[in-house]
Amino acid sequence: MTRKLTDWINAPAQLMAKLPEDVIALITRFGVAAIFFSSARTKVDGLLHISDGTYVLFEQEYALPLIPPHAAAVAATVSEHLFSILLVLGLFTRYSALAFLGMTAVIEIFVYPDAWPTHLSWAGLLIYLIGRGGGAYSLDRRLGLI
Repeated sequence: MTRKLTDWINAPAQLMAKLPEDVIALITRFGVAAIFFSSARTKVDGLLHISDGTYVLFEQEYALPLIPPHAAAVAATVSEHLFSILLVLGLFTRYSALAFLGMTAVIEIFVYPDAWPTHLSWAGLLIYLIGRGGGAYSLDRRLGLI
């Protein structure tokens, strides 16, 4: 390849390499939070009342082993709301991401094993946050948390 062609091909990558990692962390936190918060909102009526349909969903479609459906519905709904908010704030980012990674694994293994491409993309974002934290624009950083 000629030098001009490789320069042209590499230009977008060089431009993106200048994007601060803290901005990437912020975007990643908000993106993951949006995924799980949207899911949480489908499980409730009003502010935080878990809908009857959610309980039916956990009883009939999800049918997780080892945990009663009612408890699973409550745990999933509360977790999706709580950890999404924490991710947006950048508070306890690594632990929130770890909780979502666990939820993703449960969903992948027991509920929708064929949805692995979606779950793998979530896992990639979550592993980034677990490994790197919330970045400079997070409460973790302001509070001196790693």
